[in-house]
Amino acid sequence: MAKKLYTTTMINKGGRAGEVWSNDHKWDFKIGTPGIDKESTNPEQLFAAGFASCFNGALDLALQQAGISAEPTVRAKVSLYQEGDEPDFHIGVDLFGHIDGLDETETKKYMAIAETICPYSKATRGNIEVTVNAE
Repeated sequence: MAKKLYTTTMINKGGRAGEVWSNDHKWDFKIGTPGIDKESTNPEQLFAAGFASCFNGALDLALQQAGISAEPTVRAKVSLYQEGDEPDFHIGVDLFGHIDGLDETETKKYMAIAETICPYSKATRGNIEVTVNAE
């Protein structure tokens, strides 16, 4: 049985034209439509922040397990797509990783290991298109 390590809650009111906040009010954001409302954040940005952070943590763990002391950086690019004219939306993610001191081949190797560790990678596998790239 899995041991639960952490639970958090975010609350939204108003959907994409509203606000989102955490129970402890450490996070409180105005939510807007991507590309239109420049003063607000949007769900795609929040997802990108979570995926980049989670994947980078998994990448760091993969490096630690291999005995490599290097600083990884991960950039997550999340795109929102619409199929046809109907309200049929989906997202896609492009991950870009860099590891100080490692070449592209080695970086790809550890990013592949991170994909097996990262909970976001596991949650999205087979559900949305995710590409993993070394920079």
